Amino acid sequence: AQAKARSAAAFRRATRIFAAQLAEGNLSMLAVPGCVPLAGGIPLTRAQRLVGAVGVSGASPDTDEAIAEAVYAQLHESLTNEI
Repeated sequence: AQAKARSAAAFRRATRIFAAQLAEGNLSMLAVPGCVPLAGGIPLTRAQRLVGAVGVSGASPDTDEAIAEAVYAQLHESLTNEI
């Protein structure tokens, strides 16, 4: 989970994007240091600035992604309400 969060933060994109590229045959994803090509990592931004990331692991990739999206939604709402 931590590796997924770090990957999402480092590359500022959801790790599901890397997973999709790998599934399409782009094996170069495996050679990128810090890249985790598994669904479940989502960067958290506020005002277009990275403020953290969510990483979930332990279930199926689809379940990890769904939980990460739910956590992201709650965190994003909390950050938005604090303005």
